[in-house]
Amino acid sequence: SSRQALEQARAAAEELEDLKAVAKGLEEENGELRRQARHMEKEQRSLCLQAESLQEERLLAEGQGLREQIQAQAARVADLEVRARGGHGGHA
Repeated sequence: SSRQALEQARAAAEELEDLKAVAKGLEEENGELRRQARHMEKEQRSLCLQAESLQEERLLAEGQGLREQIQAQAARVADLEVRARGGHGGHA
């Protein structure tokens, strides 16, 4: 009976060692997942900054395009005013 108790104790000790190894593996995996999460957070912040920058660039480009359209329209209006004032007998 004492031999049986000794075998049970040995089996329990082995199981404990196995559980310790599993726990250590899980801790390492947890640490790696935390590292990956921090990396992804940094990447996400970087992508957000890039998106904001691209949005600004797009808005600036649209604004420049609108300014150019306004200038072209103003030039056409000025040309029409010149024609309306004095250019009746010239160009068609």
